[in-house]
Amino acid sequence: MARIAILGAGGFGISLGVLFNSEGHEVSIWSHRAQAVEMLVSEREHKKLLPGIRIPDDIVITGDIACAAHKDIVVIATPSKAVRETCKLIAPLLDKNTTAVCISKGLEQETLKDMYEIMTEELSCHAVILSGPSHAEEVGRGEVTTVVAASKNRKAAEYIQHTLMNNVFRIYVSDDVVGVELGGSLKNVIALAAGICDGLGLGDNAKAALMTRGLAEIARLGVAMGGKQETFAGLSGVGDLIVTCTSMHSRNRRAGILIGKGATAEQAVEQVGMTVEGIGSTKTAYLLAEKMGVEMPITQQMYKVIFENKSARDAVKELMGRPGKSESEPTWIGDDKKEYINIQL
Repeated sequence: MARIAILGAGGFGISLGVLFNSEGHEVSIWSHRAQAVEMLVSEREHKKLLPGIRIPDDIVITGDIACAAHKDIVVIATPSKAVRETCKLIAPLLDKNTTAVCISKGLEQETLKDMYEIMTEELSCHAVILSGPSHAEEVGRGEVTTVVAASKNRKAAEYIQHTLMNNVFRIYVSDDVVGVELGGSLKNVIALAAGICDGLGLGDNAKAALMTRGLAEIARLGVAMGGKQETFAGLSGVGDLIVTCTSMHSRNRRAGILIGKGATAEQAVEQVGMTVEGIGSTKTAYLLAEKMGVEMPITQQMYKVIFENKSARDAVKELMGRPGKSESEPTWIGDDKKEYINIQL
């Protein structure tokens, strides 16, 4: 049995808490919002995010960040924009043998750094990223889910695998932190675009092409930044992309549908009523592509739609009107030699 603190009382944090508790682990859930703590303590359910999923009485729900102290595992489940601040809060509380696990997907807008980089900068304990196709609604109901634990410390990733894996929650391990991080973050950009396809009334052909070409440009950027090509064919790449682009559980897809129907990004986020990570990820992906000199035409058009009020239909026309290309594209793989290889996606 492990002592686990989950920092962030959103849907995924709560669902993991319920899952881990069902396996006999000692679980605490923290929220910085007193109103949320009061509601969850009294109702033992998040009726908006996880209706019908009861939070067991032996899960401690608290507004005291000290719950992170003396734990074997601390799960950071805040929105990505709050991960650094959360790490700063818990840094004095964590033992060097604690394993910190981040489930937030995104990049820090100010620095373009991923969550693993932030964790290793702010914390002195072990760091692991947990990513993959894992809608909170299904995890909380104990439905079969498979994810990947990524870390530069293999023992830390294997500890999470061995401790948290069970017969409905399977965990693979990876040392490709960059690839796992970028796959988990940038799939939200493509999921927004997939929602726009649906909102515009485009067909299955268009959506399949969008997902396929979206994966190609995610992989281009990922390999340019040091990620492994094969990671993008895995759970945190194509796996997460599929589930986020096709499911109505996906807040990014739902926001995209609204944008496709004419809403602004701000209006879409307001109607969804939850954090839409793809909005911020579109900006960071656009800036990273420029910085690395990587061609990402879908991301570029998404940036113009969200931040420059470009018509979504005009964006589709521009994408379809680009010069013809080969599907085997050069991908940068060398930091110093700038070598190129051909990939087929």
